[in-house]
Amino acid sequence: MKNIGILVFNDIELLDFAGPYEVFSVTDEINDHTLCKCFTVEESGKIIRSVNGLKIVPDYSFLNCPDIDILIIPGGVGTKELLENDSVLKWISQRSELSEITFSVCSGSRLLGKIGLLDNLEYITHHEVIEDMINIAPTAILSANKRFVDNGKIMTSAGISAGIDLSLYLVEKIFGKIIMKKTKE
Repeated sequence: MKNIGILVFNDIELLDFAGPYEVFSVTDEINDHTLCKCFTVEESGKIIRSVNGLKIVPDYSFLNCPDIDILIIPGGVGTKELLENDSVLKWISQRSELSEITFSVCSGSRLLGKIGLLDNLEYITHHEVIEDMINIAPTAILSANKRFVDNGKIMTSAGISAGIDLSLYLVEKIFGKIIMKKTKE
C-alpha cells in the first residue's frame, strides 16, 4: 500500500491537486482499495481556498500526517507566498528525503527549486513560471516542450493537465500497464 500525500494551500490550482488525486484514488478503487491511499495535507490542517474559490478540507496537518511514499506538490499562485514560508519548505524537504518519489505539478516546481531539489536536474514547469524558475533554481535544466520529466526520485510536470499524465505514468511505473489502462477507462 502506497501513501500518496498531496500538499494543499491557499490559492492552489484546483486541477493541479484534484487530477492526481483522482488518478490515484481511481487506481485504488478499481483494485479493491489495496494499492494506495491518497490524502491531502495542509500546514496546520485548516480549510484552504483554491484559486477560483473552492474550499478544501485537508485530511491532515504537518503534525499528524502519516508517512508519505509519493509526495505531490501542486501549483497555483499560492506557491509564490510559500516560497517565503520556512515551515512549509522545511516540511517538503524533510518529507521528500523520506519519500520514494516527489513530484511537482505546474508552478509547484518553484517550491522544489527553492529547496534545491532541482539543482542540476532536468525539469519542466508551466510556461508562465519559466522566468521565475531561472531565478529560483539557476542550475536546474529546463526541458521545454515535455509534458513531464522523470529524474527517478524527483519528477516535474508542465501545466495543469500534465499532472494527470504524470500520475498515470506513475501508476504504470509502479503498478503496471494493465492497472494504468484500467485506471484510464
